Formats: sequence, structure tokens, C-alpha cells
Amino acid sequence: MKPRVFLFVPARDAHAWIGHTLLEMTIAMALGLIVTASAVSLYHSQRIAFTQSADTAQINDAAMTALTLIGEQLQMAGFVPADMPASFVSRPALFGCSGGRPVGADDTLTCESLATHSDGVAVRYVADGVSTWLSTAGLATDCLGQGVTKADADAPGVAIVNRFYAKTSGATGEPELYCEGSGKANSSQPLVEGVERVRLRYWLTGGTSAVDAAALAPAQWASVVAVDVCVLVRGAPQTAPTRYVDCDGVSTIGSDARVRRAFWRRVAIRNSEVSTT
Repeated sequence: MKPRVFLFVPARDAHAWIGHTLLEMTIAMALGLIVTASAVSLYHSQRIAFTQSADTAQINDAAMTALTLIGEQLQMAGFVPADMPASFVSRPALFGCSGGRPVGADDTLTCESLATHSDGVAVRYVADGVSTWLSTAGLATDCLGQGVTKADADAPGVAIVNRFYAKTSGATGEPELYCEGSGKANSSQPLVEGVERVRLRYWLTGGTSAVDAAALAPAQWASVVAVDVCVLVRGAPQTAPTRYVDCDGVSTIGSDARVRRAFWRRVAIRNSEVSTT
């Protein structure tokens, strides 16, 4: 019988089954923390960039909407349908206030100061079914889409007075552009949120610079041929106060952490007596 041969295989070192060393684990954890921190930082920076981009877009949209609404109404100032005599409008096409809003009856407007120091303007024109959208009742409408009843049932048009200004909403605490139309007296409604201030300057025929409403005598309103409109719009709260240029061209740092931007537009008064002569 052949002898049996036994091979002795030494057992593996018990320490070989423990796995990674403490140093290797420390390095792996450090690398994991670095990767995690980088990912969190990237997400945070991307989130801030997205928020700022969305806020900028909202500010731009609000400004463009406000300038369009005010500009379209200013272009209507003094308008009278072709089948009506211009004498149908006995008052000037425009009436403005510096740091306040127009109040009172449409024919006897005065100014009331605003805490926002926003300028206000009242725009007069004659509306009909062509110059405005008709209401469901077939009436010409004001800046809020409200139907305006004719004072004279036989007249082909109806006198409209729309008043624009910016103030802080009592419901939301946010500044908004407001309009009050002839359809319902003493009942203003917000149109655009975020509009903190409206600044208006007026160009007179032959003038070399625009002037504030407070500098105009009552008889000079009929000589206004253009209006410089500026709206100051603020956005959502950010991380730190930012610098901006206001409607007077002054560089300012906001007292809060909101971004602000001013937007300008010049509007010609196409229907003024001066521009049509």
C-alpha cells in the first residue's frame, strides 16, 4: 500500500479578514465628505442662481407690463373719435401729481400725497366701441374693464378719466401699480405687483427739459407733448442688500435685501392740441 502524503496548508492570517485599515477608512470618509460637500455647494449655488434668475424675470415682466399699461393710456390722452368735435373734452388731457395721486371729481382733480412718494397721473379721453373694448352691456370701458355710462345718452362717446399711481397694498403689504377708472368712482384696483414707485416728468412744447407735475401751472397741462415714465420695481428678498439706480438716476443701496430696478420710457402725447397743430 502506497503511503499517503498530507500537505499542510497554514491558515490565513486572521487579520486579513478584517478588511480596510483605519487609515483607509478615514481617507474614504474624507473623500466622501468632500464629494458630498461639493454636491451640496453646487446645488446651493445653482438654487441661488435659479432664484435670482426667476426674480429678475419677474421684475422685468412687471416693469414691462406697467410701462405698457401706462404708456397705452398716455397715448390715448386727448383722444376724441373722428365723428365728434374736439371741444367735447373741456379739460386738459392730462393732470399729474408729484409724490401723490389725483383725487376728487373728474372735472376738479386735486392731489393727495402718498407714503410711497409715487407720482400719479390722470388721463382723459373720449371712448367708444372702437377705442376701447366694449363691456358685456355694450358700454365703453375704463382701465379696469368697467363699463362707463354716458352722461349724455345721445353722445357718440363717453368721457373717460383713468388715474394711475403706485401704493402699498393693505392686504398683501406689497407695492402695486393701481388704476382707478371712471366706471366706479373711488374704487381703485391693483394691476401689477412689485411696482414700488412711479415717476413722471412732462415735456412742454418748446421745452428743453422735462419737468415735474408740481412745476406746471393749470394752463400748462394743455401744452404737454410727451411724458417720461419711470417705474421702480422690487423683487423677492435675497441674501444681502443690493445697489440700484432709482428713477432720479441716483445710485442707492436698498435698506432691505430686495433687488430693485428702474425702467424708463418716453411717451408722445399724440392727441394733444399742440402736437396736432
